[in-house]
Amino acid sequence: MNFRRGRTRDEPEINLIPMIDVLLVILIFLMITTTYSRFAGLHVNLPEGLASVPAPSPAPRIEVVVDAAGQMRVNDRAVLAPESLLQIRDALRQAAQGQDDPVVVVSADRDARHGQVVLVLEAAQQAGYRHLTVLTRVPAR
Repeated sequence: MNFRRGRTRDEPEINLIPMIDVLLVILIFLMITTTYSRFAGLHVNLPEGLASVPAPSPAPRIEVVVDAAGQMRVNDRAVLAPESLLQIRDALRQAAQGQDDPVVVVSADRDARHGQVVLVLEAAQQAGYRHLTVLTRVPAR
C-alpha cells in the first residue's frame, strides 16, 4: 500500500546568497589588508642622500628601476635590452602613454653601473621629458 500517493517530495535547495555575502566580505578584507610592494620586480638597494624630500607632484610618473646586475624595469615592465638607448627611450614613451611631460623617477641600486643611469637620463632627454628625479634613501642616524 502506498500511503503517500498524492504527496510530492520537496527537493532540498541550497541558498547561495549567504555564501556569496561571506565570500565578498573575505575578498574586501583581503584587499584592505594586503600591502603592495612598489619594487617587487627587482631588489634595489638605494644609495643614501641628504637632499630634502620633494613634494609629490600631480604630474604623471614613470618609474625606472635599475638593479645591481644591470636589469632595468620601466613601470614594472622589463626592458629587454637595457644597454640600448633606443630600447630605453621606446620603453619610456610607451610608459608615458601620450602624456605631455611626465616625471621620470630613477631608482638605481647603489651598486648599479653609472653608465646604466646615464643611459636612462639620456633616453629621457631624447624622449623629450624634462623632469627627472633620482631616488635616494635617508641615512640612519
